[in-house]
Amino acid sequence: MSFDGGSDRGDGPDDGSGRGDGTEPEQRFPESATERSAMLGALISASHLSTLETLPQHLSEQAARVGLTDVKIYLVDLQQDLLTPLAPHPPPAGGEGLRPEEISVEGTVAGRAFQHGEVLPASPGDRDHWWVPLVNGTDRLGVLRITAPDADEAAQLDMRRLAGLVALMVVSKRGLSDSYSRLVRRRRMDVATEMEWRLMPSRSFATESLMISALMEPAYEVSGDVYDYAFDGRIAHFALFDAMGHDTAAGLTGNLALSTARNARREGADLPQTAAAVEDVLVEQFSGDQFVTGILAQLDVTTGALRWVCCGHPPPVVVRGRHTFHLDRPPAPPMGAGFGGPEDFCSTELEPGDRLLLYTDGITEARSPAGEEFGLGRFLDFLLRHQADELPVPETLRRLIRHHLEYHQGRLDDDATILLAEWHGPIGLPTGEVKDRVGLPPVPGGRRED
Repeated sequence: MSFDGGSDRGDGPDDGSGRGDGTEPEQRFPESATERSAMLGALISASHLSTLETLPQHLSEQAARVGLTDVKIYLVDLQQDLLTPLAPHPPPAGGEGLRPEEISVEGTVAGRAFQHGEVLPASPGDRDHWWVPLVNGTDRLGVLRITAPDADEAAQLDMRRLAGLVALMVVSKRGLSDSYSRLVRRRRMDVATEMEWRLMPSRSFATESLMISALMEPAYEVSGDVYDYAFDGRIAHFALFDAMGHDTAAGLTGNLALSTARNARREGADLPQTAAAVEDVLVEQFSGDQFVTGILAQLDVTTGALRWVCCGHPPPVVVRGRHTFHLDRPPAPPMGAGFGGPEDFCSTELEPGDRLLLYTDGITEARSPAGEEFGLGRFLDFLLRHQADELPVPETLRRLIRHHLEYHQGRLDDDATILLAEWHGPIGLPTGEVKDRVGLPPVPGGRRED
């Protein structure tokens, strides 16, 4: 069964063409293309007046027109551990144990589809039910479960395209849906964290020249860490702030710092001017009682020129092959403390394939229950070892933060945030290779759709 391969609803004997009238397969395509176009168009039309809660019903009705049945949307939770079916009126977060039909990311076929970006049958002996990654851009949202008996390669490709449209629809609706927030949360979230998750960009982004992935823990109690990035086609902008304290005031300080930096950047400020703007706003608001450490950086993707300012924060690290380089320069004071901002920026040249790593001290200075510090060395060693696994970058970071949490027995005393940017050189990489690195689903047959 396939959008491009026709329908199995003919009344005559099945001659392999799907029409039952002996017509050559090539004559089926216009009809099947029309069915597919009508199905996708109907979903788009329905989305204008629909909500996230009504999306599963619209999806089931329209997908059935082309032979895809029992389509179900599973969304990944905030910490990317569990996949939960989208249903209206979910209970508030905070319950214990698995919810009905919830699936673990670890050790399941659905989880593997999510982790590796693969369209997979439910089992080697079951090619009637399929798991399809649900990805918006390169941001992993969850998976689709689709019933499609004996789906061929063309049908698998069409399932992936349908999942792409569904992902766009989920993202367009989730901001106004409390159901989405309840589904992706496994614990109650504090107010500071509520503010910060609303403010920050998605956790993954990629073009042919640049790949960005970020993670933040503790996901429900982070108070002062915030990250940001933006890309104008040539210059990639990065920001990472760590506010003083672990309370709502820290959350307000981090939010104010990030919003000020965005505003200054969009008004054309350079890096020192942006840091000065953050300094001035925080001093005006808190009179020096609240401050942030942080890094502001810019990468010219046409040349590899990297500029940054470091204000009381751990310096950036460049990962080049099996080696790491600390971009250690004398830092400027923290922003908001009333000591002024940096007078100039630092600069270096990246090489194609370099990874720029920004992090907060919650990654390196947190201690295990036995008092042993996690340390930057352990952090970088994990990253280097898992490069050889050729996992998608977002999956590598997911495993890194899981390792960090396990080391601390699930309890962090400080916020831990990572932002990883990989530069692919002035020419960039072929689209198919970039998709492979970020974990976009392959075209059936082992190819990737370019």
